[in-house]
Order: sequence, then structure tokens, then C-alpha cells
Amino acid sequence: MEITRLSPDDEAGCTEAVALKSAGLKLDCPEMLEPTARGFANMLRYGWDMEPEYAYLAREADGTAVGLLAVGVNTYDNTNQIWVDVDVHPDHRGRGVGSALIEYAEGFARELGRDTIGYGCIDLPKADAFARRHGFVQKAVEVNRRQDLTGLDYGVVQRLYDDAVAASTAYELTKLTGPLPEELLEDMVTLTASINDAPKDDLDMEDDVYSPERLRAYEEAQSRSDHTVYRVIAREKSTGALAGHTVISVERERPHIGEQHDTAVDRAHRGHRLGALVKSAMLLWLREAEPALTQVDTWNAESNNHMISINEQLNYRIIARILAYQKKL
Repeated sequence: MEITRLSPDDEAGCTEAVALKSAGLKLDCPEMLEPTARGFANMLRYGWDMEPEYAYLAREADGTAVGLLAVGVNTYDNTNQIWVDVDVHPDHRGRGVGSALIEYAEGFARELGRDTIGYGCIDLPKADAFARRHGFVQKAVEVNRRQDLTGLDYGVVQRLYDDAVAASTAYELTKLTGPLPEELLEDMVTLTASINDAPKDDLDMEDDVYSPERLRAYEEAQSRSDHTVYRVIAREKSTGALAGHTVISVERERPHIGEQHDTAVDRAHRGHRLGALVKSAMLLWLREAEPALTQVDTWNAESNNHMISINEQLNYRIIARILAYQKKL
């Protein structure tokens, strides 16, 4: 078996990688969103915020792709770590392919001088046993939920919005697409950092570090990946302070698919139902702005009860539980 790095310009290789990953998802969790070859290549070019991911294909001697290793390498923060995903084609499991990819990832981490590997897998007994066999310790549970907009009762959304407006009369909303105005950038750095208050459970992780450059890099990566970014921001009327926001990215390749990115409220402004306000306002906006949109996926720590309670009012249902592990080298 040979393991080689995959280039985003290798269209055939990216197609193989996506086909391999999709074959596994069809067996392990059929409802999880499958990537496209184009979207996969863009993650290798731009990542989430211009931190491109690495990908490696494991091939048999005849060239058959049997395994896929994806590696995220943080440069903004947590620079002692890498995070990996491992996929093995269902027809080739139980033959040591996954173990070889984990070993490869450990060598890669050591070459970078990093001492911690994070690993996530679908909550299945065999996947959990694989992780523990390789020395990983479970640290958290992430839950993928999906909002079905075709079955969403917009009367419920409107009532949630109206109730939130009544509880937040000291605030007003701003709606934006595309890059942030320059005059909001510094304040948005502070507001975005509020996401660090979300539960990390037992994960050994530093807070995310934000800067104007990183926010601009996020915008660039989303734009280059052909995603439209929608933001709803709550601002305190008396001071102009940015108090809360929510962000959804809509694919242009598949305009029926959206992904919930950040939702956060500044600590000093909590208790005014701003989370419910910005999320319900976003839905009412997208109903008009993105008529083809039918689903939105979100990810939360299973312990994030406050955000989950809002999502449950908005027709989200669980698609998958992902077990998050870490290992010290």
C-alpha cells in the first residue's frame, strides 16, 4: 500500500476521495452530508479560513484507492495539535488500512513538532474500539443536527422572533452579506471570540485566537469556495456595541444546502434573548433571500444545552453523534 498527498488540482484524485468517503457514509451514517469533489478540492485550497487542509490517499498496488486521511493543521492557535479524519472504503476494512493512516498521521505530527492529535469518528462501537486501540482518549461529543426548512413552521419562527424582539428592545439588527465593513471589523473580532465560551468539555484546547486578518481570511476562503455568507448582528442602540451574531454559509454549487457557522453572544449582553433573536431573524431573511435553500446543518457540543434548546424550537433533528478524541504523542 502506498500513501501519497492529494493535490486540489488532481480532479480524478479528489473524485476518488469523495467516492471513498461517500461509500463509508452510506454504510455508517446515510443521512450525513456527502462532500462534492469540487468542495473537497476547495478545502484543500482554502480550508475554513485560508488554512488549507492536507489529504492523503492510500492505494493498493493496482492503484485502487482504499483509504483517505484528512489533516487539519492549526496556525492561528493550538499550534501543538493536528486534527485528523480517517476513512476506509467498506470493501477494504479490517485489513490495517486505517491503522496505517493513523501511523502516517503520527509521523506527520512529529515532523511538524506537534505533540497532540485530535481525531473524530461517528459514534459506532467499531469506530470507538479503533480509536481506543490506537491510544486515543474520548474528550467530547459533537452532534450534527439538520434543520428541514421545507417542514419548518414559520409561524413558530415569527413568534420566536417577536418574543425575542420584546425581550431585547435595547438592541437593533444589522444584516450583511459578503465582507464586513471596515468600521465593524475590530468590534467583530471581539464578538467572534465570544464563541470561546461554548463548551469544550474535556478537550485539551486553548481558546481560538481571532484578529482582523483571520476574519478577512475566513471571508476570502468562503468566497473562493463559492459560498455566500449571511450575517445577522445585534447591536446595542445606546452604545453601538456589537452584542451578538449568527452566520450561515450557503453553497452555490448546491444552493439547497446551508451550514450554520458561528452563533455567539457577548458575555456582557446575555440574558436578552439575543441568540433567539439573531437566529430567528436569519431564518426569516433567508426565506426570501435564498428560496432554493431547504436544509441547514449545524454542529454543537452535546453539552451546549442553551444553543440546543433554541435549535430544537427551529425544527433541527439529530443526524449524527461524533466522538472527539485526543492523543498525546
